[in-house]
Amino acid sequence: MQSSKTAPGTHMPDALLLTNARLAYGNDELVDIALQDGRIASVGAALPTENLEVIDCGGRLVTPGLIDCHTHIIHGGDRTNEFEMRLEGANYQDIARAGGGIVSSVAATRALNPEELLAASLTRIDALLAEGVTTLEIKSGYGLSIVSELDMLRAARLLETRRPVRVKTTWLAAHTMPKDFDGSRDDYIRDVAIAGLKQAHEEGLVDAVDAFCESIAFSAEEIRPLFETARNLGLPVKLHTEQLTRSGGTSLAAEFGALSVDHFEYADDPEVQAIAASGTVAVLLPGAFYMLNEKQKPPVGALRKAGVPMALATDCNPGTSPVSSILTTMNMGAVLFGLTVRECLDAVTLNAARALGLENEIGVVAPGASADLAIWDAERPAQLVGRLGANLLHKRIFKGTVVHG
Repeated sequence: MQSSKTAPGTHMPDALLLTNARLAYGNDELVDIALQDGRIASVGAALPTENLEVIDCGGRLVTPGLIDCHTHIIHGGDRTNEFEMRLEGANYQDIARAGGGIVSSVAATRALNPEELLAASLTRIDALLAEGVTTLEIKSGYGLSIVSELDMLRAARLLETRRPVRVKTTWLAAHTMPKDFDGSRDDYIRDVAIAGLKQAHEEGLVDAVDAFCESIAFSAEEIRPLFETARNLGLPVKLHTEQLTRSGGTSLAAEFGALSVDHFEYADDPEVQAIAASGTVAVLLPGAFYMLNEKQKPPVGALRKAGVPMALATDCNPGTSPVSSILTTMNMGAVLFGLTVRECLDAVTLNAARALGLENEIGVVAPGASADLAIWDAERPAQLVGRLGANLLHKRIFKGTVVHG
């Protein structure tokens, strides 16, 4: 195989040609994929150019670069003590009401500046990149003050300057009430979540707005003014909802044309029909389901029947889903939630792209899309989904450049 690396000081190739590539569900035919100027130029036809670099895939599986469309990966501190508490019988609500959960990460996160936050998070981030992830969504939500929430997003923006990865940022100040806030939930939404969002928008730090609609967090009506502000600013919304109870957030999300509703375990047919009508993606998070030892599964059959796109994500966070493996997440989506292999692959490529509003840019191997690809030491998607502890990544390509392998 010809080397994909270019020596320092030499001229970069005009184009990269992947030969003998095996596409998922491509009738087992081997094709050529031409990449030029950071985009996929053609699939199935060579690209004529004088300065062409060739990588022979040797029949290996080539997929879009994987997308982790829901993470809380930038934070300070450690909450493995809560894992022990759950083993001893405590549930999510018990831990939260005892001062654990989200609020326990606040002090550790507030103590770090953006550079320190990023440094503390790189091990988790690098683990995902090493599994073929080329796009990462990162939420705020562990600062719970304007200053610290902004610092989390600044750290997320810094990541693109330190690693070859696309980052989409989400404002999640409406995650829970901080202990040190002197006021009501409505006051917090107005004085922190909305006021901070306006500043984040002015600084170009935010791509979307999220909130946690749950009995231990905020109600749909408390969240409404935040979503109205997001709409006025031209920002899309997402919503954590129906995770621990049937919280009623889905109708709000559908009303605002949310990119996604996330978790969604306690949703019933009315909720499914609402997001089917609004074109909203259901982002399923089996890591949290597994770590919390939950019993209520998301309504996969109803989502499938209604034609709702389903995405999978790690939900990487310090407490309820300390998962930094997108491949393990795919396996859990199949084993725990009953997704097919094809649904699992779609869930971390084209449907995950839709959950970020990037379906016209990433998530497919097609002419015009960004040249974000993963080459695997595999022939079939089932080998990616059906094996635990085996990372079959051969090369990761980001915007047309080999950045791993």
